[in-house]
Amino acid sequence: MTSQIINNHSAEHHDHDAEATAKVAFGFWIYIMSDCILFSCFFASYAVLHTNVFGGAGPKELFDLNYVMVETFLLLTSSFTYGLAMLAAHKNNKAQALTWLFITFLLGLGFIGMEINEFHHLIIEGNGPSRSAFLSSFFGLVGLHGLHVTCGLIWMALLMFQVSTRGLTAMVNRKLACLSLFWHFLDIIWIFVFTVVYLMGVM
Repeated sequence: MTSQIINNHSAEHHDHDAEATAKVAFGFWIYIMSDCILFSCFFASYAVLHTNVFGGAGPKELFDLNYVMVETFLLLTSSFTYGLAMLAAHKNNKAQALTWLFITFLLGLGFIGMEINEFHHLIIEGNGPSRSAFLSSFFGLVGLHGLHVTCGLIWMALLMFQVSTRGLTAMVNRKLACLSLFWHFLDIIWIFVFTVVYLMGVM
C-alpha cells in the first residue's frame, strides 16, 4: 500500500512537471512570436529609410564587412556552445554545463563589445542616429538586437549562478531551455540583420 502511494505521488509529480514545462514552453513561444513582430517593424522601417542619407555617408562608406563577419562568427559560435551546454545539462553534468555557459557568455560579451565599439566610432565621426533617416533606422534595428543580446547575457549570468548553487533541477532546466530558444532566436535575427543591413548595404 505504501509503495503504491509513493508510486502514485511520483507519477503525479512527474505529470505536474510535464504540465509546467508545457505551459512555460507555450508562453515563451508566444513571447518569441511577439518579438518577431517587433523586429519585423524595425526591418520594415530600415527597408523604407535606408536610402535616405541626406547627403551623408551611406552603407558602403560606413560598414566594414570584415569587422561585422567577426561579430557574426562570435554570435553563431555562441549558439553552438550553448547547444553543448544544453547537452551537458541533459546528462546532468553540472560542471560541463557551467563551462559551456561561461564560454557562451564570453562569446556574447565579445559580440556586444564589438557592437558598442562600432557604434562609438560611428558617433564620434559624426554619423550618429540623428545624422540621417538611414542612420536612425540602422541604430534602431541593430541597437534593438544588441539590447536583446545584453538581456540574454544578464539572464545567462543569473542562470549560471542558479546552476552553481541549486544544481540542474527541473526548474533550472526549464529556464535553460527557454534561454536556449531565446539565444537561437537572436542568432536567426542577426543572420537577417547581417544580410539585409550589412551585406546588401555594401553590395
